Amino acid sequence: MKSEEFATAQKYADIIDMPHHVSKRHPQMSMWNRAAQFAPFAALTGYDDAIKDTAQETTNSYIND
Repeated sequence: MKSEEFATAQKYADIIDMPHHVSKRHPQMSMWNRAAQFAPFAALTGYDDAIKDTAQETTNSYIND
């Protein structure tokens, strides 16, 4: 693992200590707005409903048995 880390560090050695670029033209986005961009993303649409349905079925099977 150490040799892989060393190889990666050498690969980017020329840019690793450069300062972070800050645009003079575009203002930085606030952390709140940046996080809000990703809030509506749902990789597993319907997953919550499936979990609730399974939980309800499991509960009903325990109650009825």
